[in-house]
Amino acid sequence: MAKLGFHFYLLSILFYLSLSPVLPRTLPPATGASSELDVADSIQKTLNLLSFSPNSQSELLSPNFHTSSSSSSSSVLSLQLHSRVSVHKSLHKDYESLTLARLARDSARVDSLQTRLDLAINGFTKSDLKPVDTEFTESRTSLEDEDLQVPVISGTSEGSGEYFCRVGIGHPPSQAYMVLDTGSDVNWLQCAPCADCYQQADPIFEPASSSSYSPLTCDTHQCKSLDVSECRNGTCLYEVSYGDGSYTVGDFVTETITLQGSSSVEHIAIGCGHNNEGLFVGAAGLIGLGGGKLSFPSQINASSYSYCLVDRDSDSTSFLDFNSPIAHDSVDSVTVTAPLLRNNKFDTFYYVGLRDIVVAGKQLNVPSTAFELGDDGNGGVIVDSGTAITRLKTEVYDMLRDAFVNGTKDLTPATGVALFDTCYDLSKKKSVQVPTVSFRFSNGKILDLPAKNYLIPVDSSGTFCFAFAPTSSSLSIIGNVQQQGTRVSYDLENSVIGFESNKC
Repeated sequence: MAKLGFHFYLLSILFYLSLSPVLPRTLPPATGASSELDVADSIQKTLNLLSFSPNSQSELLSPNFHTSSSSSSSSVLSLQLHSRVSVHKSLHKDYESLTLARLARDSARVDSLQTRLDLAINGFTKSDLKPVDTEFTESRTSLEDEDLQVPVISGTSEGSGEYFCRVGIGHPPSQAYMVLDTGSDVNWLQCAPCADCYQQADPIFEPASSSSYSPLTCDTHQCKSLDVSECRNGTCLYEVSYGDGSYTVGDFVTETITLQGSSSVEHIAIGCGHNNEGLFVGAAGLIGLGGGKLSFPSQINASSYSYCLVDRDSDSTSFLDFNSPIAHDSVDSVTVTAPLLRNNKFDTFYYVGLRDIVVAGKQLNVPSTAFELGDDGNGGVIVDSGTAITRLKTEVYDMLRDAFVNGTKDLTPATGVALFDTCYDLSKKKSVQVPTVSFRFSNGKILDLPAKNYLIPVDSSGTFCFAFAPTSSSLSIIGNVQQQGTRVSYDLENSVIGFESNKC
């Protein structure tokens, strides 16, 4: 009887387990219900920002900047990252106007990303796309006879949330600040002679001063990889436009790129722009970190890269590393990993496997299709260094906002600001407790966001807004405000993306 009783008990347990959901081998760490926001510190940073004086170029140069040549894909390459305010002083008189400018620039960027994706999905070919500046491409041989201008760009461009890196271009290297952009592939910088160049912190690059400058011919694979190109006198011309009115047109060449504290890399395809316009004030050009053939990581055959974006209102710095070891799941690791996905219709963007959002320790139970990347190239969630505010499909955003508002009933609401519809008056608070917000990835891992990464000041008077926004697009974007203070690692070989907090 005792044996029969034991068997009956065992069968009961097995039957119960068969009805229970299968649990992952490792449960995600417990997510707390609330997180503290230091209101006083955030407001003080907004006040300090407007008094920043950009660091001098000599302060930002690495003392061991050198030019020894290297082409090894296994060597670790690094360069220093700077927030815009540490390089280019804002012309805004108050933090509110700076915020509005940032948000306007951010909306333009999001529209640009979606436009580029739509073009790729809808099957537009290179022959369907034409350079925007036909006057330049038809008369480039007479540039030396034209009046050279450096236009003053609108103050709106001062509000860009982009991050800069410091690199050397050519041999010997001419130092330049370049925008860091995971949403682009083509590297480019402004070059003399200028038909039209915007204001930048460094002198315009002089191709004649570099012994490694080499124009690309039209039959090269680099030229053929461009979305928009033309052939003039046997050499390759490029054009890149960003959908927000920004564009660059010029010669497509190869050059030597020198990174701080590391060896240089030769024969990097880069645009030498003689006609440039848009919202890049301060930077000489752009380093594309996307997944396409012309991006910098692709050209150096990087197995991985990682960056940590410092506070956008800070003059502190961090590093962008290529081929550095990526911390994966282990007993000692604090890295949260997630699947790194690719779009078979568009290879530039890096998609992450996101499954749900957790607020105050409770999952929203977002529909399974909300974050799914379709075979047609639509949908999905990208991680982007150039977009500031995370965009979510409207139905998901509404669920997230409502859950957050439900946990902040003790806070004084304030009028919405620009694309923010959920704001609070915290002017009488030194700190507040707010609901935690976390991303739950498709592998079950959970990334908790610091409160300062989703409740941000929009002025210096104590108005804070929930830093997410809805989008009618099928594409969702994890922006740089949510990435701040986290080392984001792209393991390109193993298709894994990692997030490690407080590793700047």
